[in-house]
Amino acid sequence: MEPDQALIDRLFRERVGRARAMPPEEKLLAGPRLLDRSCRIMADGIRDEFPDADEARVEEILRHRLDLIRRLEHTA
Repeated sequence: MEPDQALIDRLFRERVGRARAMPPEEKLLAGPRLLDRSCRIMADGIRDEFPDADEARVEEILRHRLDLIRRLEHTA
């Protein structure tokens, strides 16, 4: 069952409301937390894609992909 647009919009508004209500120091910490979470999710995907890779190889691939993302962002 797919969520309808009204639910998606309501969830988005709630998320924005929570972000606006955050104290400044909490907002400052949100960026690094989001990056950490994103990297953990990406690393999990890499482990799934390369099941034989050890942690050093997973980190190498992750760093390569993050570098690629940075380069792509600067060319847009």
